[in-house]
Amino acid sequence: MLTRLARVRPLALHETMLPAAMPSTLAQAAIEGYLAEGRRELRTRIGAYRAWLHGPGRQATPQQAHQRLVFLRLRFNVVLSHFDVFSDVLTQRSEHDTGPWLAGLDVVAADALALDRAYFERPAVVCYLDRGHGAAIRRARARLPGGGESPVAIVRIPRERMVGTGITSSLAHEVGHQGAALLDLINALRTALHARHANGRTEAAAWNLWERWVSEIVADLWSVARIGVGSTTGLMAIVSLPRAFVFRMNPEDPHPMSWIRVRLSCAMGAALYPDPQWTLLSEMWAAFYPLDDNLPSSQRNVIAALEATMPEFARFLLDQRPPALAGESLFEALRSDDRAPAQLRARHRAWRDSFPAMRAARPSLTCAVLGQARADGSITPERESRRLADLLTYWALRQALTTNEFSHDRWRPDRAVAAVS
Repeated sequence: MLTRLARVRPLALHETMLPAAMPSTLAQAAIEGYLAEGRRELRTRIGAYRAWLHGPGRQATPQQAHQRLVFLRLRFNVVLSHFDVFSDVLTQRSEHDTGPWLAGLDVVAADALALDRAYFERPAVVCYLDRGHGAAIRRARARLPGGGESPVAIVRIPRERMVGTGITSSLAHEVGHQGAALLDLINALRTALHARHANGRTEAAAWNLWERWVSEIVADLWSVARIGVGSTTGLMAIVSLPRAFVFRMNPEDPHPMSWIRVRLSCAMGAALYPDPQWTLLSEMWAAFYPLDDNLPSSQRNVIAALEATMPEFARFLLDQRPPALAGESLFEALRSDDRAPAQLRARHRAWRDSFPAMRAARPSLTCAVLGQARADGSITPERESRRLADLLTYWALRQALTTNEFSHDRWRPDRAVAAVS
């Protein structure tokens, strides 16, 4: 076992990738440090077992000696499984184009996790692609298979979303889960929502559903706050499925019914960044999937109750002041003036498709500007895809050539641009 353990070398000696495709220094150090600690701990256990065999273990039965060995082997498999988790994530960094794009997504994710005030210490984020329709996150400090806590946040992005509409929406949604965990938002919000619908007021069933779905709703709220209307249009692209799926409501699913989810995204966007576009998007979605007599009356009643309570729920959510926000409301913590639609449109006009101007802004802001332009029809899907691919590559290169500039709480384009040029 010691011989095989010695063959498990650091990932930096396994993976071949372009420097621009590498994760941030913070992420690399966290991953390698975690894996190295696991190997050291296992070596210590093996050493203790060997010492026991030559000491008190001489008097033990074969069953006792074998039982201890079996537990060591199980621990060895846990070390290997943790190695494979991160190896699978990093192996894609060797793919042509994909590697730098993933490193660029790391940069966007880290910036989308940052709020205007430093409410928490941000963990490193690494992204990878996988098959399937939905994105997902293994949060930093969440349990790994076999035990232990992940030293970084790992975001899975569906390959079909590279590179185009919906990718930054999905990315901001997943880091929203990480942000909510760091701020312990879900526990605080569930307590407030439970008190709200347990007081005997009308529409209690609708408020019970809002409470059940709040973990996914908060992630959508985070995405809208960071990416603007690009979050909602990206969500619409993702959940545009056959009608039966859009109206399906699974009691075990933490996601809201897709029809309601898009409408709520518009409602939260309007509360954060008022603009006529949210009403237009919401009406467009309802036109795509009209409510009609084909739906069971019980389902129409549920939707009607949710629609009736949606404006109040959106205000209630944004008015909450969880302890971690030190007295500020969710509205004050998540909203940024530069993500308002008028500001995004003005910035897009000022940039005049200038790549240097786009790359000098904060990555999540640039993505919000592109999302607004796409929603307004000011940029074609093809142009958006090319620009985003170029920006991801550039942000990856800049991260590789600077001293982990993106890990700071404040974006510093002046120093980063100087280093690259």
